[in-house]
Amino acid sequence: MKLPSVLGIVSYKVFPAQMGGQKCVAAFYTHLAQKTKVVLAVSKTNEIPEDKTLQVFPFLYNHNWAFANLRYIYRLYKIIKQQHIDVIAIEHSYFGWIGIMLRWLTKKPFIIRSHNIEALRFRDMQRIWWRLYEWYEKTVHRQANFSFFITAEEMAWAIEHWQLDEKKCSVITYGTDIQQPAPITEKMECRRQLIAENELPSTTRLFLFNGSFDYLPNTDALRVIIREILPVLHSGDLDFRIFICGKSLNQQWQEVLKLYPEIIYKGMVDNIEQYYKGVDCFINPVTLGSGIKIKLIDALANNLTVISAKNGARGVSSELVGPKMIVLEDYDWQGFARAMATPDTFTPINTPDAFYTAFNWDAIVQKALLSLQTL
Repeated sequence: MKLPSVLGIVSYKVFPAQMGGQKCVAAFYTHLAQKTKVVLAVSKTNEIPEDKTLQVFPFLYNHNWAFANLRYIYRLYKIIKQQHIDVIAIEHSYFGWIGIMLRWLTKKPFIIRSHNIEALRFRDMQRIWWRLYEWYEKTVHRQANFSFFITAEEMAWAIEHWQLDEKKCSVITYGTDIQQPAPITEKMECRRQLIAENELPSTTRLFLFNGSFDYLPNTDALRVIIREILPVLHSGDLDFRIFICGKSLNQQWQEVLKLYPEIIYKGMVDNIEQYYKGVDCFINPVTLGSGIKIKLIDALANNLTVISAKNGARGVSSELVGPKMIVLEDYDWQGFARAMATPDTFTPINTPDAFYTAFNWDAIVQKALLSLQTL
């Protein structure tokens, strides 16, 4: 059976890919392009990647100016015709209306690749119009020929609440190119570098939390670390430091973090893998938001033990990771801090092979292609 050619439509900057959501889009289409023809129409804020297997056209307005893209409908129509596109793929639900219009004009099916239930994310961010967006999101998913969801939990929620046809839904998650745990010698060298760079005693327990801090669930996690977790850790005798990495942390938050000597704020680092490999544990005290936590996948792929709140661990089955990921009930911050201070947490075990099999990008893309072929 002929593999379908795909036009991906993306409403924001993904090239160069720096943050988790950007990596999720860029990696998916990069791997997909190794198997079939892929053309991308992306926002004007993108740079054209060096990878020539992808044809990238950066001319769209981002999702904040979504309806201004009405002027580009004919250009998208021409790309579909000239490039002999078989399937239109919309990243997130934002541009779902474009998919509906293009299907009407070209008779080509369109899919939506959902990275999270956007309406629930907007609800958590206290956007007063989140119910209106849920109506729109439900409508475009019902109109789509197929829907990809990032986790099984979100697919089940959408099928139940939006009455989607489960035969037109599938889970296409975030993946990794890492195929096996990092060698212990490599991890020890990265740890040695972090200890030396930050002038810390060699016995210091190192933790990491990273993310984009213009996103409420991540700044809420900072609040949890400071107000809930640190007081419990201070009551013990653990010698520790928590590295905070990521972009867009405002000056007020930076000043707050300076008040806590156990927290080392690094901002946007060039090599986050050094931290994934060099620290002792990744902490994920995230209780807001939806979707899969990409930083969680990256941490586990780099053979890093994870402690997570239940909400933040969605999309990663305990059967795949075993004791490599410790999951606490949401808001059990006493238990979370105790896990950080428990020596058994740091028993040297590898991320299981089952994880690398399930979250392998090539396997994920192959699954997506099987669904696209049915269209």
